[in-house]
Amino acid sequence: MSASDTSRPELFDRALLARRRARALARANGAPGIDFLLAHAAADLGERLAAVSRQFAVAVDLGGHRGHLAHAIAASGRADHVLRADLFLADAATPGCDLVIDDELPPFAGASLDLVCSALSLHLVNDLPGALAQIRRALKPDGLFLAALLGGDTLFELKDALMRAEMEVSGGAAPRVAPFADTRALGALLQRAGFALPVADVDRLTVRYDTMGGLVDDLRAMGAANMLLERARTPLSRAVLARASRIYAERHADPDGRIRATFDIVSLSGWAPHESQQKPLKPGSARASLADALADIEHKKKDPGERSS
Repeated sequence: MSASDTSRPELFDRALLARRRARALARANGAPGIDFLLAHAAADLGERLAAVSRQFAVAVDLGGHRGHLAHAIAASGRADHVLRADLFLADAATPGCDLVIDDELPPFAGASLDLVCSALSLHLVNDLPGALAQIRRALKPDGLFLAALLGGDTLFELKDALMRAEMEVSGGAAPRVAPFADTRALGALLQRAGFALPVADVDRLTVRYDTMGGLVDDLRAMGAANMLLERARTPLSRAVLARASRIYAERHADPDGRIRATFDIVSLSGWAPHESQQKPLKPGSARASLADALADIEHKKKDPGERSS
């Protein structure tokens, strides 16, 4: 880790994340469907993997709480062996968890893995560039990395309503919703980490609720409530919550009165470099000039065999 890395400010309380995620797993057992967002992201990654014409010997589901992604990897038929790695020990709520690790600092040996996948976990690490570099290092040459992260305008409606309400009622606003990177920035991080053939794209999922309270309840049940280190340690007052709910309904509702919650799921893919991969052409290596191509097009337009109008 470089000196610049050690000075990077930390945004997230990772210990709190582990506790909340463990509680969320226990709740999910008694509330089927509460992890719909994770299931959606895992299914999409499984489809992307199934489209890859390669077989991978060892795959890791990194940050694989609940096991949706591990199941999707297995169902794709592209991996011979799948390991689940997460922040906490396996227990009755987390059957099948194989490794206890911090996905912020993946401890895998260099060139030891063929495939690393992650669903809705890496956007909560404090040093994403460092985590991506470690994943790249752990992959064998021509190994594949696939991930889904929350990014872009995720939960912008909730952030807007809470900030406006707290400013009106209290005269100031504490951070309540985590910041999210945009698609272009995440793609640049893949390149910076040394991945070949990097791709980043976004899928916008809009979920509708009767009230803001329903959205907040779902976020808590997912273990995704505010875990910023700079968060306020006291809960929002009833007055602020009531005002925020009204603002949400006024500014972010459909004609039928139901409110919208945006989740931008950014999908990333990149390969560990290998000599067999396609390489971009070197500048100046083209055999035909643009001028020649344009001249050829103009010549065809003047072909005497064509009738003029």
